[in-house]
Amino acid sequence: MKSTAFLSADILIPKSNIDMKKWAVIACDQFTSEPEYWEKAYKITNDSPSSLNLILPEIYLEDNDVDKRIDDIHKSMDSYLDSNLFNVFEDAMIYVERTQSNGVLRQGIIGKIDLEKYDFSKGSSSEVRATEATVIERIPPRIKVRQGASLELPHIMILIDDPDNTVIEPLSNEHLEKLYDTDLMLDGGSIKGYLVSKEFQLKVNEALSALAEPEAFQKKYNIDNKPVLLYAMGDGNHSLATAKAFYENLKAENPDKDLSNHPARYALAEIVNLHSPALKFEAIHRLVFDIDCDKLISDMTKSLSLSENEGTQKFSYFYNGIEKTVYIGNTSSNLTVGSLQNFLDKWIKENGGKIDYIHGDDTVKKLAERNNGIAFILPDMNKSELFPTVIKDGALPRKTFSMGHATDKRYYIETRKII
Repeated sequence: MKSTAFLSADILIPKSNIDMKKWAVIACDQFTSEPEYWEKAYKITNDSPSSLNLILPEIYLEDNDVDKRIDDIHKSMDSYLDSNLFNVFEDAMIYVERTQSNGVLRQGIIGKIDLEKYDFSKGSSSEVRATEATVIERIPPRIKVRQGASLELPHIMILIDDPDNTVIEPLSNEHLEKLYDTDLMLDGGSIKGYLVSKEFQLKVNEALSALAEPEAFQKKYNIDNKPVLLYAMGDGNHSLATAKAFYENLKAENPDKDLSNHPARYALAEIVNLHSPALKFEAIHRLVFDIDCDKLISDMTKSLSLSENEGTQKFSYFYNGIEKTVYIGNTSSNLTVGSLQNFLDKWIKENGGKIDYIHGDDTVKKLAERNNGIAFILPDMNKSELFPTVIKDGALPRKTFSMGHATDKRYYIETRKII
C-alpha cells in the first residue's frame, strides 16, 4: 500500500489537570477587525496555561510590539515543554468530534501532512494543493513566529472528497480511547478527541490510498491524465504555506544536510470530508475602509460596468446605511469574487485604503458603519464545485469561501514539536 501525504505524528495534548476550556482558543486568523473578541479571550485565560500564549492573533500582526509578542510566544512554548505540561502520543492520529455552535457534528482526523507533497504555487499538480491564491506577502510575518518556535499548533483543515464516507466516518462506530472532552470558549460549541488505534490507522491509510488510485480518480472527475488531487485546502491556507516556505528555506540554508526526517518537513493538520453535513461553504465578504467611498463606487461602476439588470455575476454593497444589489457587465474571472477582487486590488494599489475579509453579512455591515467604509456582500459558493474547479482551473481567487461561521473554526488543542 502506497502511503499518501497524510501520516501519523507525535502529538502533544495537555494533561488532565489543565483546564481545556481555557487551553483551547480559536484560530489566529479570525476576528481580525474585532479586538473585543481577543480581549475577552485574554480575560478568560488569564494566567492559566493556554494555547493563546502560543499563537499570534493576526489582529496584532502590524502592532509595534509584534517582535516582543513573538519572543513571548517562543518563551511560553519552551516553558510549557520544560514544565512537563503535555502527554505525548507517539505515532498517533486523533479522531475529533466537534459540535459546532449550531449543534451540528463535524468529524475529522488529526495527523501530519508531508510538505514534500504540497505545492501552493499557481498551476500546482501536487497531491496537496491550495484551493485559493496564496498571498506571498502574508508568509514572512508568519515565518517569524515559526522561526525559533519549539512547537506548532494547527488551525489547518484539509478537505478530502469522500462521498461514500470511507475514511473518517467509520471511526465513530469504534470504541476508541477518549483523550479530552470540553466545551469551547466564546460560543465555539464543544469538542471530543479520541486516540486512533494502530488497527484503525491502517484502515484510514487504506481508505485514503484507495481515493488516491489514479484510475478511480480520473473516472470520478471524468478527466484524463490529470495528477491526483487528494487533499484540498479548506482553512489555514497561509499557515500551511508558511510551514512549506519555512521548510524550503531550511533546506536551502543546509544544502549538505539530509533533512528528510526533520520535524519541519511536516505540518500538523486535520482532514475533514467535504461531504460532511456540518460543512457549509459561505462567502467571505469584503470590508474596504480608509478610502474616498464615493470615488470607489463611481470608479467601480465604470470599470465593472455595473447595472441593476440581470446577469451571471451578482453582489451587493452596503454604504452609508443603504444596500444595493448590482450585476457585473465587465467580468474578469469565472467567479463574482474574482472579478470584484481584481478591481479592488488595482484600485487600492492606485488610491490607497485598507481591505479586510469578514464572515457574516450582519458583521461586515456593522464594521462598515463603524469604520466609515463599504461592505461588499458576496454570494455563497457550492462546495461540490471545489475539487473539479481546482483540478481543471487551478486555485480560486483568495478568500473565496469560508467553511462555516467564524466561531466554528478550529480551536487549538493538539500541538507538535518542530525542533
